[in-house]
Amino acid sequence: MINYKIFTVGIEEEYMVIDPKTKELVSHEQKIVAEGQKIISEKVKAEMHQAVVEVGTDICSDIEEARHDIANLRKTIHDIAGSLGFSVGAAGTHPFSTWRQQLITDHVRYQEIVNEMQDAARSNLIFGLHVHVGMPSKEMAIHIANSARYFLPHVFALSTNSPFWEGRNTGFKSYRTKVFDKFPRTGIPDYFDSYSAYENYVNLLIKTNCIDNAKKIWWDLRVHPFYGTVEFRVCDVPLTVDESIAYAALFQCICAKLFKLRAANLNFMIYPRALVNENKWRASRYGIDDKLIDFGKEQEVNTRALILELLDFIDDVADELGCRDALKIVNKILEKGTGADRQLAHYEQNKNLVSVAGYIESKFLGSL
Repeated sequence: MINYKIFTVGIEEEYMVIDPKTKELVSHEQKIVAEGQKIISEKVKAEMHQAVVEVGTDICSDIEEARHDIANLRKTIHDIAGSLGFSVGAAGTHPFSTWRQQLITDHVRYQEIVNEMQDAARSNLIFGLHVHVGMPSKEMAIHIANSARYFLPHVFALSTNSPFWEGRNTGFKSYRTKVFDKFPRTGIPDYFDSYSAYENYVNLLIKTNCIDNAKKIWWDLRVHPFYGTVEFRVCDVPLTVDESIAYAALFQCICAKLFKLRAANLNFMIYPRALVNENKWRASRYGIDDKLIDFGKEQEVNTRALILELLDFIDDVADELGCRDALKIVNKILEKGTGADRQLAHYEQNKNLVSVAGYIESKFLGSL
C-alpha cells in the first residue's frame, strides 16, 4: 500500500515589479519584501534584480492546499505593491524592459554571482516557477529524478510564457530558457546511478572551487540539496494561479506514478540527456503547437497528443493525490493556448508591447 501523503508540494514563483503608468520594470528597493515579511514572514524574499519579488508556499499536504497558499501569496503581494505605488505581473520575461537599466540587489551572494558571471548574471532578468515534491529518501529522489527528466519538455511546452525579449518577438514560445542557458550547470541534468554518485559529483565541484554549495546547480530538475524534495525548475512562471497549480499537479503525479512503478519492480525507460534536450529545444521554440519526439516509437508526435498521453499515464494516481480537478486545467490550456500564445494573440490585436505588459499585469489575480 503506497502512502501518497509523502508527496507533499511546495511552489515558488518569481514576479515582476511594474510601474503602473509606463508598464516598465521598476526597482521596488525591497519595500515590497519588507512590508510582505510583516504579513507572510519568510514566504517572500528578494531576488538578484530589484525588479523581482520571489514567494514560496509552505510545505503543502495536497494540491488544493497549495492552490490556497499561492493564491493568497499573489493577493498579498499584489495589494502590498499597490499600496506602495507599484504593480506586479507573472511572465517568464518582460515584453520590452531591458536588463541594462535594472538595479542589482545589494547582497553579498548576488555580488559574488555577478562578480563571477558578469553580464551573464546581469542579463538574467527572468521569472520562473519552481515546484518541490516531497520524497521518502535521497535514493528514491535520484531514481525519480532520472526518470522524470523525460517529461520535462512536455510540461515545459505547456508552461511557455516568454515570447518577447527587450521589445522583440523572439520567435520562441519561451525565450526565458535561452537567457538562462548562459549560466553554467543549467538545462536537463545527467543521469546518476545512485545518490552517492550525485554526492561525489557535487563534492568534486566544491573541492575544485566550481561552486561553494549545491544550490549553484541550476538544472531544470534537481534533488534539492537541503530539502527532502525533487525540485522542478523548468517552467516559466505562469500568468495565472490556475496554470501554476496545473503544472504542480503534473509534477506531483509524475513523481507518484514513477514511485508506484518502482514499488511494483517496474521502471520507466531512461533516456540520455542529449535526446531529452532535443525535445526541450522544440518545446522552447514551439510550445504546444508542433511536435515532440516519442523516443520509444522513434518518431515525431504532435505535442498536444503527447500531453494527453501523459495525462493517461498519471491517471491512476490522480485521485489518490487529489489532483483530478487541477489536471482538468491542462485541457483548458490545450484549448486556450499557453501563456505565450495568449501574449502573442494580445499583441496581434493591439500591436503594442506596453499593452502586452498591461495584459500580463491584468492576469495576475485572474483565472485561465
